Amino acid sequence: MSGDIILAVGASFLAAVIGAMGMGGGSVLIIYLTAYLGLEQLEAQGINLVFFLPVAAVAIVAHHRHGLIKWRVALPCAAVGLAGVYFGQMIAMQVGSELLQKLFGGLLLIIGVREVFARRPKKTEER
Repeated sequence: MSGDIILAVGASFLAAVIGAMGMGGGSVLIIYLTAYLGLEQLEAQGINLVFFLPVAAVAIVAHHRHGLIKWRVALPCAAVGLAGVYFGQMIAMQVGSELLQKLFGGLLLIIGVREVFARRPKKTEER
């Protein structure tokens, strides 16, 4: 097997493990883009967001068809989220890629530790 295939299989396995822990595969994509392709953190995050858009669009359509979206709640949240994206991007550009990588790594570490030590609610018996 060539190194690229091994890397792809490893990244896929890692994405599955992280996904099973409740974290999105976008984290794996960012790690791959920065650690293996040498992209800057800000570029990797931008690419991750571009990949997210079609997935989000499909999810919105599917959830809307099943009546699972409360639009009166979702639309104001989306507006605030868009504002947060804009200001977050402005801050990220000022902070720089090196600090962003460290912050992202710290976030992944915190999430990982939390997942390992989190107490799971006991399952109740169904009747």
